[in-house]
Amino acid sequence: MTSPARRDPFPFGLTLRLLLLSGVAGAVGSTGLAPATGRPPRPAPPLPLTLQVSAPEPVLRGGKVERPLIQKSYVLTLTPEQVRQVRERGSSAPLGAALEAVYARIDAREPRDAVFRNVGGVWTARAQTGWKVRRDVTERALLGALREGGRTVEVEVGLTPPARSVRTLRERGVTHHLAAGESSFAGSPDFRVHNVRVGGGRLHGGWVEPGAVYDFNARTGAITRARGFVPGYVIAGGTLALEDGGGLCQVSTTVFRAAYLAGLQVVERHAHSHQVAYYDPVGFEATVYAPSKNLRFRNDTGGPLLMQVSWDLKRETLRVDLFGGPPDRQVQVSEPRVSDRRAALPPTFLADPGLAPGETRRVDMPASGMRVEITRRVQMRGGEVRTDRLLSRYRPWGGVFAVHPEDDRLR
Repeated sequence: MTSPARRDPFPFGLTLRLLLLSGVAGAVGSTGLAPATGRPPRPAPPLPLTLQVSAPEPVLRGGKVERPLIQKSYVLTLTPEQVRQVRERGSSAPLGAALEAVYARIDAREPRDAVFRNVGGVWTARAQTGWKVRRDVTERALLGALREGGRTVEVEVGLTPPARSVRTLRERGVTHHLAAGESSFAGSPDFRVHNVRVGGGRLHGGWVEPGAVYDFNARTGAITRARGFVPGYVIAGGTLALEDGGGLCQVSTTVFRAAYLAGLQVVERHAHSHQVAYYDPVGFEATVYAPSKNLRFRNDTGGPLLMQVSWDLKRETLRVDLFGGPPDRQVQVSEPRVSDRRAALPPTFLADPGLAPGETRRVDMPASGMRVEITRRVQMRGGEVRTDRLLSRYRPWGGVFAVHPEDDRLR
């Protein structure tokens, strides 16, 4: 038995389908079909290309040089048209200034001398090598990546070592932290903080050869504005005067503390004539004033020493660290023993035309007179024991205050 032929429920179905396909029925929104808008197709999205540098960055830790890799990534965003042109030409020229900008960022990495830092309780020296892009090798890698649809390119770089690398430290036997000196410059005026930083910067990274005498005044050089120092108030001949380099004794005191705690032989050291509030504990300081007063000590360790100077503006502290070979001595420094105390004198007032009537500015704090003694015991590895004492005598001081030239206290 044959079935009757099925009738098409849409006699004009073919025509309707053709009309729909041709877009004539685009206005029929209830069909659920996306209407034709006539808008051009969206452009292809940009293609990110990552240029990656992987290079060794040597580290000196525990007396051994390690060579871990560091990685830096730089993203270059390309259009599909740029990719097409690079593939067709077989050259990165279509990438133009964008690629050159990435190369310039990589080439801007300059070598930096090795610096010790305390990392998790271990003193570790790390330097920074300079980078220069090897463009011929990198060009080939870049073209290959774009031909094959890659998204990462390894950039080849030439390495420029710093003058003081971790290898230099290792070869010279500078592997251990010997001692640190620290002092506070809290409350210092801006000119004093500036000079402390300039003076400390002059000494940072300096070497002290075996048997050599460290000369503080020679290392800092002339204290002039031409060399970065700024003028500050000093007391000269009973009047208030401006002089370049005020605050340099903060640096000499901190250097002295590091050398003394390292057990090095002190050749020349001078105490201030009166106590200075910045230098606590009392008696553990050293003043300098070229050419009459200097700080000198001898490197008697048998190997070279490296001096690092750093400051913390938030904590308002200055720090000096000494590094050398394995320690050959144990050092004990006593607390200051104070005797012969004398009361502070009345204050002195000096004229400052820059102050308004009634305004007063402290230049120096009052301080009592006293005698201070500190003892140091140095035991060498072979058993020899050396004992010395640090003696400071301070006269009573009334402090100095600046006032307006017509202030009654000047009469």
